[in-house]
Amino acid sequence: MNWPSLSLFSSKPLPLCKGKISVGAITKVLLRDLPQGRIVVLQHRDLDEVIAQELIDRKVKAIINCHQTMSGTYPTQGPLLLLQQHIPIWEVESSAFEVFESNKEIAIYEDRIIVEDQHISCTAFTRENWMSLQQLANDQSSRLLEQFIDNTLTYAIREKRALMEPLPSLPLRVNCEGKHVLVVSRRKGYKKDLLAAKAFISMVNPILIGVDGGADALLECGYQPHLIVGDMDSVTDRALSCGAELIVHAYPNGTAPGMARLTALGLFAHVLPCFGTSEDAALLLAFEQRGEWLVTVGAHTHMIDFLEKGREGMGSTLLVRMKVGARLVDIKSVGALYKQPYLWTKEAGTTLFLSLFFIALGLFQLHWILKRVTHVVWKLGGEG
Repeated sequence: MNWPSLSLFSSKPLPLCKGKISVGAITKVLLRDLPQGRIVVLQHRDLDEVIAQELIDRKVKAIINCHQTMSGTYPTQGPLLLLQQHIPIWEVESSAFEVFESNKEIAIYEDRIIVEDQHISCTAFTRENWMSLQQLANDQSSRLLEQFIDNTLTYAIREKRALMEPLPSLPLRVNCEGKHVLVVSRRKGYKKDLLAAKAFISMVNPILIGVDGGADALLECGYQPHLIVGDMDSVTDRALSCGAELIVHAYPNGTAPGMARLTALGLFAHVLPCFGTSEDAALLLAFEQRGEWLVTVGAHTHMIDFLEKGREGMGSTLLVRMKVGARLVDIKSVGALYKQPYLWTKEAGTTLFLSLFFIALGLFQLHWILKRVTHVVWKLGGEG
């Protein structure tokens, strides 16, 4: 018996994901104005935790990465965070990046992506991939640390002369002299750190410096930055226009690529030639302006922080921290000190309330006892 062809009843497979895309060769630039609910197309090697959290916060549908999502060079939790939030990741060949254009509709299937009439091969990045590469990274961590130390010391020796030279004098409106200064970078845990800084900021009223996207972090938490220091690639237009003084971190030779963006926005900025990172420049500026305490939030502190930033050492950061010395402290340490008055006040208020309650209760009982005694004495006196 001949059956009708089953193909008459078959249907095309449904896409696993479809929607509009946003495309960015530089992820932190793409994130500045990324609409929610997009499929993002990146060229980002080793997705770090900070970028992953930003993508989660913007509720992206999926990620198409035209680079290695994780190379296994160093451990990172970024891809795992995304997968745990049910945000799928697909990898494609780097040459396919040019095919994608922002705001186009695409459909993603198990092994291919359809962009208009083009089919692009893709592979899903899974938890199993992450576990395998994380183990590979952990296995070679000792060798990586040795290379990182060698690079750090090499650049520290090269840059020590630059450290001894004072920064160019800038005609700033903001004066840090004799004041506490809070320097905010947008690194892992910055939101938690800013929450810990709430009591410190309230009681001390420090000068607030946002390092690039750190300015947005301050605004998100309800604070107005006084200064924004950076190469201006990850800070939003909103933050740049918030009224803070702008300082573009330039290369030691004076070249300042970040000025082009501010000029296009019609914003005035000072130019600060300085070696190292923008975070280093902000700390040196506050130090040379005679800031009392330099308190960091979300600062880069360890090897993985710097590797995620694309730096294979921390020579400049090591030197800056040596120069700044005892004036530098992290908010995790300061926050503990400035929580105590609040706790004392709360405990004192509770104690006072309970004391008044028991005093009132005692007076009430005393009143009742006296009333009863008076009644008995009056009754006995009447009988006599």
